[in-house]
Amino acid sequence: MRATFQGSIVALVTPFRGGKVDEAKLRELVEWHVASGTDGIVPCGTTGESPTLSHDEHRRVVELVIETARGRVAVIAGTGSNSTSEAIDLTSHARKAGATAALVVNPYYNKPTQEGLYRHFRAVAEAVDIPILVYNIAGRTAVNVETDTLARLVKDCPNIVGVKEASGSLDQMTQVILACGPDFSVLSGDDNITLPLMSVGGRGVISVIANLVPRETAEMTHAALAGDWKQARELHLKLFPLSRAMFLETNPIPVKEALAMMGKLAEPEFRLPMCRLAEAHRPRLRAVLASLGLVKG
Repeated sequence: MRATFQGSIVALVTPFRGGKVDEAKLRELVEWHVASGTDGIVPCGTTGESPTLSHDEHRRVVELVIETARGRVAVIAGTGSNSTSEAIDLTSHARKAGATAALVVNPYYNKPTQEGLYRHFRAVAEAVDIPILVYNIAGRTAVNVETDTLARLVKDCPNIVGVKEASGSLDQMTQVILACGPDFSVLSGDDNITLPLMSVGGRGVISVIANLVPRETAEMTHAALAGDWKQARELHLKLFPLSRAMFLETNPIPVKEALAMMGKLAEPEFRLPMCRLAEAHRPRLRAVLASLGLVKG
């Protein structure tokens, strides 16, 4: 029986202040998620701007989230890299720090073959005894983890327990559910298709919008898991415009701007090459937030 990860798992932003990680704000955000019913937290993922964190910062963010969560929610540390040895190093650190699991993105830029992907994930899984979720996002990495490759990994590596599927293809996600079995956690990487995925057996979402509406995102996934499709559908439709607004520009630009509009961040600070949301997009983002009562209209 593989470990099951399900529900609403937030892809947590990394708050910066004056060019450095804002540790106090990071702790505050973790506490907010625990209080709001979030099932798990992913530090140092795409939304956490991991590509611009130094290795020391990466490790510190993971440690801070684990320390603050204190076992109250799962912490799934982002530990992927386009270098297998680096991914093993980051995953090993996450295990030693006390992470519940690791989220390992498919290697980016170097465009490995399917055999190379298999060997990469197997090497990480064999080197570090921790539950591992594959993060499949071809739109950022240029390579798709094909279903046959993932099924092969699941068969050969007992600690590969799930996948964050950000392919955008419900057809592919359904194939993964059929190929990898009921104990394998298929999680949406796109908020706008979380409910469609759950309707065919997905277990939840690693979410961007949970940064803004943690309680509602948790309620939607919990309703779906409980078979209350009426409530789940109502929440999905309510949150759908927010899901779309998170891609006015490249993630995590809109979500950080939204957090600042809500007063959850003093400033939406980024590191280049990420930068502030274009002025032309701000009225639309504010209007969507206002429609949900998250800011004044």
